[in-house]
Amino acid sequence: MDLLAAYLDHLSHERGLSPLTCENYARDIRTLQGLAGETPFQDIETAHIRRFIATLHGRGIGGKSIARALSAWRGFFAFLSRRHGIDNNPCVGMRPPKSAKALPQALSPEQASRLVDIEDGDALALRDHAILELFYSSGLRLAELINLDLDGLDLSEGTVTVTGKGNKTRIVPVGQYAIAAIQKWLPQRALLKSEEETALFVGRAGKRLTPRAVQYRLKTWAIKQGIAGNVHPHMLRHSFATHVLQSSGDLRAVQEMLGHANISTTQVYTHLDFQHLAKVYDQAHPRAKKNKP
Repeated sequence: MDLLAAYLDHLSHERGLSPLTCENYARDIRTLQGLAGETPFQDIETAHIRRFIATLHGRGIGGKSIARALSAWRGFFAFLSRRHGIDNNPCVGMRPPKSAKALPQALSPEQASRLVDIEDGDALALRDHAILELFYSSGLRLAELINLDLDGLDLSEGTVTVTGKGNKTRIVPVGQYAIAAIQKWLPQRALLKSEEETALFVGRAGKRLTPRAVQYRLKTWAIKQGIAGNVHPHMLRHSFATHVLQSSGDLRAVQEMLGHANISTTQVYTHLDFQHLAKVYDQAHPRAKKNKP
């Protein structure tokens, strides 16, 4: 019996996890298979897992990635225990090595405004303008934007309804610039979309955009707009969170809009906010200036 296939079927159909999440689980468990070699799953013990973690760490894999893999392995063995009589979960009590926690990269407000303020030259530019404005306006994840259907949009209320991690649905406000950009895009969408396509954002062929297509278009626009660095969709989400938090100081509201299950996930943006404040202090306070008068 293909235990991995059975587990992925369980994740997809019983737990309702997204295809992307299932792919991530599959990748991590295939890594486990590769590390185990000829050792079958039922014979893997805690000592094996400890060695596998050390091997990944030795390859330069970060603590966060190892923690994700270990979580996937733990869930996989729990499934085998419930469904296939394997009573040993060798991952219980195992902890990944700690690694320095990198702060998410965010654009400055000026950079973000310049990036999203593109010219509406043709149908695809109109679409891309709406995508960029919506990313920055509402802090959506890439998968949430890709999977957004037309009926999830309520322009009269200024909201979108998206399904995020864990198949959880939330309603997110949409700003006036994003609303205006979407209103310009909708007539072009009607001309481009295939007959039964429900996606808000479609490509030349009238089908729902792929994640890679959005990533490519964003990089292209970043270059055109003179934004240096590796600009990606999640950077606009980080920028949204950072800028809203800097303006409002309302961590709970940012947590709700981002769809974070735990506020500790959102608290990383308080560190970014402190960096901003520290920079202002260093530039403005007389006692912080390096050159004495």
